[in-house]
Amino acid sequence: MIAIIDYGMGNLRSVAKGFEKKGFTVEVTSDPQVLEQAAGVVLPGVGAFGDAMSNLQNRGLVDAIHQVIAAGKPFLGICLGLQLLFEYSEEWGITEGLAVFPGRVRRLPPGLKIPHMGWNTLSYQKPCPLFQGIPEHAAFYFVHSYYVEPADPELTVVTTDYGMEFTSVAAKDNVYGIQFHPEKSSALGLRILENFGRLVEKC
Repeated sequence: MIAIIDYGMGNLRSVAKGFEKKGFTVEVTSDPQVLEQAAGVVLPGVGAFGDAMSNLQNRGLVDAIHQVIAAGKPFLGICLGLQLLFEYSEEWGITEGLAVFPGRVRRLPPGLKIPHMGWNTLSYQKPCPLFQGIPEHAAFYFVHSYYVEPADPELTVVTTDYGMEFTSVAAKDNVYGIQFHPEKSSALGLRILENFGRLVEKC
């Protein structure tokens, strides 16, 4: 079973439907015990970084997330879920994140249309199992005003050019984070969810 974290923010149902279309059993949950028992966990998200961290803390989910990751279970952050994996965000002041990855979340620079909304392509920097069967420079759907800046360049597995090059996928060991929305990215987006599901089945 793949657990999708419900912390009151994000398009949970569309992510769940994406996995279900590919034949995976999912449960949308805010119960820390369910997260810890799941074979894999997804942290989706839309909205403000600070609100998301408050909701995770208030529901007792922060420790559960760290336990899932420490146990080596596949973990996927989507959009805001990627950003929350980092140490802190500069959105509305400095807010501490989950600190799974070293680095920060920054606002897209002036001069660019914000939010970055629409289809954009990926440039692979290193192999990643989430992209098995997906050609480089394929397009995916983005909606965001902030981007992650990893302190360790080894975390960057995919970049995207939007007037600047930014990390659109970060990964290490069993933890993956993607800035775009696979659940809104047609067949190739579903392929990413399927690839994550296959990782979960192998564990």
